[in-house]
Amino acid sequence: MAIGRKNWLLAGSEAGGACAATLYSVIYTCKRLGLNPLEYMRDVLVLVATHPRSKLWELTPRGWLEARGRA
Repeated sequence: MAIGRKNWLLAGSEAGGACAATLYSVIYTCKRLGLNPLEYMRDVLVLVATHPRSKLWELTPRGWLEARGRA
């Protein structure tokens, strides 16, 4: 965290900082759920373009885990 604080000063803008915070949140959620964050991100980035809006919750880490459990 201490090293990150200095690096986060260089996020580029407030929007860049918000994007970084969102990404860190998703990665942390994956880790808490026992998911491999890289595997999750790869799959979701492929699916996001063709995934139906009505099933958008399946692209969240918890929804992705539940959907994979049923498959």
